[in-house]
Amino acid sequence: MTIPGEETARRLDEDDSGHRDLFHVPPAEGGRYAEAAYLVGNSLGLQPRGARADLLAELDAWATRAVTGHFSGPRPWVPYYRLLTAPSARLVGALPVETVVMNSLTVNLHLLMVSFYRPTPGRDRILIEDGAFPSDSYAVRSQARHHGLDPDEVVVRLRPRPGEETLRTEDVVDHLAREGHRVALVLLGGVNYLTGELLDIPAITEAGHRAGALVGWDLAHAVGNVPLALHDWDVDFAAWCTYKYLNSGPGSLAGAFVHERHLGDPAVSRFEGWWGTDEATRFEMAPVSRPPATADAWVISNPPVLAMAPMRTSLAIFDEVGMSALRARSLRLTSYLEQLLDTITPTRPISVITPRDPARRGCQLSVRVGRGGAAELTKRLAHEYGVLVDDREPDIIRLAPVPLYSSYHDCWRAADALAHLVEGTTAA
Repeated sequence: MTIPGEETARRLDEDDSGHRDLFHVPPAEGGRYAEAAYLVGNSLGLQPRGARADLLAELDAWATRAVTGHFSGPRPWVPYYRLLTAPSARLVGALPVETVVMNSLTVNLHLLMVSFYRPTPGRDRILIEDGAFPSDSYAVRSQARHHGLDPDEVVVRLRPRPGEETLRTEDVVDHLAREGHRVALVLLGGVNYLTGELLDIPAITEAGHRAGALVGWDLAHAVGNVPLALHDWDVDFAAWCTYKYLNSGPGSLAGAFVHERHLGDPAVSRFEGWWGTDEATRFEMAPVSRPPATADAWVISNPPVLAMAPMRTSLAIFDEVGMSALRARSLRLTSYLEQLLDTITPTRPISVITPRDPARRGCQLSVRVGRGGAAELTKRLAHEYGVLVDDREPDIIRLAPVPLYSSYHDCWRAADALAHLVEGTTAA
């Protein structure tokens, strides 16, 4: 069965084309189309076409300038990381002094929890979602052990209501109203990696502060996906990776946010290194750090320029297009995919577990394959139809129409391939 509407998808792409031309789209592994239907930008974003030239420019600077490239040339390396600060701040709704690019996501979470997880007798709980990404779970448990606490007692995992797939914001707020006096830290995912649910960040942050807790966010699946306003929402801290929706390359650098009210506060402890001392006195090589009253104080090591070059490329695209325009296209594109899936799910053992309310999700739709075998289905989608999605065993596949480069035709191809590959029943 081929689902109708391919020409409609083509017309929609003519009217609402996105910016696919700015990216390299991989060839299809199978099927009748040359390019893959790439719906896995929630795992790794596509390479911007300009990234190669920007990376080669720094390789050329290394070849021709060597060590003098730290201080000379069109983009000296010592202050290079600052080229990423302002565009990153704009993406997350922060002040530049609150924002820094450094390390990788979980490293940043650990460094921030050193500062903001401050357990005391009677207030030592860390509140996370039960469906948190495993790395977040490991990180908070190890932080509890670092403080001599039992993670099985200290880490509180919030579960959806029985029979439901996703957390409700009101249930998080209610828990904080009842048990918040015992919570030292709230650390939740802005967009859940498995279900695609977008939590109400400002409402939960406010509830956490009302309870006397500090509130941080893992924004790995939120940054570049949904509009953010971390400063105005009064978030204490946040961290995010950049290789998903920010298209910075596999394993690339991460970002961190610290609200300005914590900057320069002597009560906030940090792990420190040479790069976190004041830039004006860094090369005095003093034995005692003089950290600036900015998020740069959390930087420990010399930033890797070759990893930052593709980030500069991608962030320039976000500045040019703007998150408001991307969010508007995302709402249209994901709703279109949802409508297509609605035509095939009633007669097949598959169901969308992502909230239907567009305000409660980003671009990702997660589909439960009722009879399991998500990994095998993912392989067949790629090899037989050229549709790239990913899976989380045993029974979830994730489809993310990224508004920068995904097309309506990609969505149609995914739904059509599922209609062919998942055996259905005749509707009553």
